[in-house]
Amino acid sequence: MLAFLTDHWWTIAIVINYILALLAVVTILFKSINPTKTLTYIIVLLVFPFFGLIVYYLFGQEYRKNKIFNRKDVLNNNLIKSINSKVEIKPEFLSKYEANAEEEQVRLVQLLQKNDKSPLTQNNEVEIILNGENKFEKLFQDIKQAKKHVHLEYYILKDDKIGTRLLDLLLSKAKEGVVIRLSYDDVGSKISSKMKKLLNQSTIQHHAFMPVLFPKFTGKMNYRNHRKIVIIDGEIGYVGGVNVSDTYVNYPENKNYWRDTHLRIEGEAVFSLQTQFLTNWNFVAETEVKLDRSFFPSKPIDKIIPIQIAASGPDTDWANIMEAIFFSIVTAEKYVYITTPYFIPNDQIITAMQVAAKSGVDVRLLIPDISDSWTAQNATNSYLEQLFEANIKIYRYTKGFIHAKTMVVDDIFTTIGTSNMDYRSFNINFEINALIYNEEKAKEAKQIFLDDLKDAKNITFEQWTNRPKIERLKEAYCRLWAPLL
Repeated sequence: MLAFLTDHWWTIAIVINYILALLAVVTILFKSINPTKTLTYIIVLLVFPFFGLIVYYLFGQEYRKNKIFNRKDVLNNNLIKSINSKVEIKPEFLSKYEANAEEEQVRLVQLLQKNDKSPLTQNNEVEIILNGENKFEKLFQDIKQAKKHVHLEYYILKDDKIGTRLLDLLLSKAKEGVVIRLSYDDVGSKISSKMKKLLNQSTIQHHAFMPVLFPKFTGKMNYRNHRKIVIIDGEIGYVGGVNVSDTYVNYPENKNYWRDTHLRIEGEAVFSLQTQFLTNWNFVAETEVKLDRSFFPSKPIDKIIPIQIAASGPDTDWANIMEAIFFSIVTAEKYVYITTPYFIPNDQIITAMQVAAKSGVDVRLLIPDISDSWTAQNATNSYLEQLFEANIKIYRYTKGFIHAKTMVVDDIFTTIGTSNMDYRSFNINFEINALIYNEEKAKEAKQIFLDDLKDAKNITFEQWTNRPKIERLKEAYCRLWAPLL
């Protein structure tokens, strides 16, 4: 028997592989996920022995989702429901808004209002911040003024120069009695043992989100926390694209210029950021925070800027961010300006952009000239011809790497947050965006987009169709992996 196994081990291994692969295929078919993703998994499982099973284990399994992301304790808490009911836009304001707004504005507001987990708030002050160095300057000043608590949730947190400054500040505030809660993604972050020791010796509560054994080799593992948010005393909130790493700060010694966009918010929308943070904190800390109104202090804001904080991920019933983006594109009448570092869209977004452009809307897309991911860049390139055919204008940012995740529509709607225009952000990772209804902020975001175009090159359809065939081959290969990227 042993001799038979030794002589035929490869054949036995292949047979076992395909038995497991066929079982996985049947499981995938019963899940009724989108056909493109289904086909991708089936091809990988059947064409690539052993490797396909590894890919399916890392990307296709949903046991983590079933086990982890059904925690609704915070969202179902009576206090949260009470807070949301008090801060959401009042019927009388909504009626007045609807009477003076365009039809597409009203319909999108109504869509967002139906999501009772993220109420559409009105009393807010918002500041759009360009680049990491400006964000951290403001953030540090706000943290220094903190009196009660500082809540932080980041995909990337490194104790390099900027990270050490942040963590040292948090350690200092903790000594003053300020409660610090820090959550960081285990795959994206890297904190030295020395710094972890200092954190452990302090009163700072810190937890890694979904720890993995080999984070260096699991950069695309499913269900990562891609959010970047900070809440200070329940009064000030930050959300956007800037992580905690020297890469995101344009130090003189940095070789590559990093262009990013972040938001600083004061007002009722901060309560939604707080709610989303506490929901995830209950999971990562494996203990429930006792909720009280100190997390949601009343701070009068006279300015009216309607904002909804839209969160999406494995724990949400709907793809809230994707739905809002889709609806705002298809209802646009004048223009849609999109900035994203990774453009690997689903069919809905592609169709929405094509329909808008073919109906006369000025649709423009700004992406990096050189991406930080070879696979993602080629996958992005594979979608561009579809956009050219619909007369969508495509620009490549050449000054450095553009990491901003923004969209502005018709001088009425702006979204800034953590979500890229790709499968992973729409369907897999935890993301969070601020959706803003304000003409002043929309025009500001529009001008920022136009300013960024000064550091970009316009790609024409003729230039694109003349690219080498080897480039087309790379694009076709990488597109096969698009649903998994």
